[in-house]
Amino acid sequence: MARRPATDETTTPNAPAQQFLRLMSHEMRTPLNGVLGMIGLLERTTLDGAQRAYAENARQSAEHLLGLVNDLLDYARLDAGVLEFDPAPVDLEGLVRGVAELLSPRAHEKGLEIVWSVAADAPDIRADEGRLRQVLFNLAGNAVKFTEAGGVRITVERVGGDAARPRLAFLVDDTGPGVPPAARARIFEEFGHADASDAVRQDGAGLGLAVVRKLALAMGGAVAVEDRPDAASGGARFRFEAAFDAVGAARSLPLQDRIVAVRSPDPFVCSAARAQIEASGGAVRDDAPVILFDHALAPPGETAAVPMPAPEGGRAIVMLKPGERDLIAAYRAAGAHAYLIKPLRRTSLVEQVLAAAGDVAPPPDGSKPVEDDRVAPARFAGVRVLLAEDNPVGALLARTLLRREGCVVETAATGDEAVAAVDRARYDLVFMDMRMPGMDGPAAARAIRATGDRTPILALTANAFAEDRRLCLEAGMDDHIVKPLDAEALRAALARWTKRDIRAKVG
Repeated sequence: MARRPATDETTTPNAPAQQFLRLMSHEMRTPLNGVLGMIGLLERTTLDGAQRAYAENARQSAEHLLGLVNDLLDYARLDAGVLEFDPAPVDLEGLVRGVAELLSPRAHEKGLEIVWSVAADAPDIRADEGRLRQVLFNLAGNAVKFTEAGGVRITVERVGGDAARPRLAFLVDDTGPGVPPAARARIFEEFGHADASDAVRQDGAGLGLAVVRKLALAMGGAVAVEDRPDAASGGARFRFEAAFDAVGAARSLPLQDRIVAVRSPDPFVCSAARAQIEASGGAVRDDAPVILFDHALAPPGETAAVPMPAPEGGRAIVMLKPGERDLIAAYRAAGAHAYLIKPLRRTSLVEQVLAAAGDVAPPPDGSKPVEDDRVAPARFAGVRVLLAEDNPVGALLARTLLRREGCVVETAATGDEAVAAVDRARYDLVFMDMRMPGMDGPAAARAIRATGDRTPILALTANAFAEDRRLCLEAGMDDHIVKPLDAEALRAALARWTKRDIRAKVG
């Protein structure tokens, strides 16, 4: 998993391919990012039901096209041998949880459950987090797409190796149609399906799974598909295995000696909840004083809270999908001690179980805080931002999102204009596009740093490659944000970088 050494693009045999792919990434992703960004702004306006459905369909189509473009570019880079890996410590639970939560709206829209768990003996690792996420997202996204009923389960298990270098298995199980044995040998091959039936599971040319295979091999691992072992009939298991360097200490066991009951009609929800409880040191038993109760036990079509079984002196915690939040008050009135939003977060589960057992004060809410656009502008009111972006659509999107956060925004269309603006005025933050006419983003950043200015500069670019991040950092930029921009990522960047102690000219 060592990073490939950096090379000079002008002297390596693959330099023309590398330059071409970087250019194509920018030229193809930029307009798609603009489309997605504008749709996102549209969805935050007042729309009637039909208009919102049209916007959602347009967004899903654009996201699908962007995914195909990304797969095509990554496949070409892997084929040309110019893909770099950038290993760093990875929060394994955070990675898997993020993939599950990213896919949960798509899964819940289809009526599917999506769950995740990481075994207690699977440590945090050193890896290229972006590439590992890409493998897991492609496998899980494929499972969601081709599963019509039931759900998708993402698990990580330790299957070998030693303490310093464990071998991990990333497993994606689904309740879909499965993959016939005759098709398994070629499902990870590009353009390798022999007939239309293969394409149904391979998603057209199967390029996404071909990218997964190449990434798996590049990480020293392997990927395969088999029947789901716990299924009486149907369902597939996609498995990615590789060895990684372990980092960090063993996970704590905050539920040591605690027992919890889990009641859900969905076997994936039950197994994932059990795994998270056991990974926290607890155990699952039917006579436990704390019960996790799934609203899915309600009769089909039931939109009200249903009676919850709870042992004498015990407490129930109801599990809801994000779209079922309107039931929270009814469940509280019916006696629920708290609630959890699916897919479950292990930290939230632990907090609520300990609170229900009376060990700690209950958290203020049963889910992660929801950012409210109405209060966000107060947080960043008066923050002065310079936006250097030559693309009019990209500039409009970024400017609109920044102003909604309360920022005072000035714009520049070229690197020269950005350098002149920083020389002329003081800013709390600079967002710098990588590719602009004349002086590009890295050159502008170097020119700004040469004056002694230490204002945080964040690269704002369609390029998502590891070497692009390296180029930004080497030019003196502080961070690298990949388009398409979304409000949450922008808000996180503002919160992170406006807290810096040194934000203005020195010397």
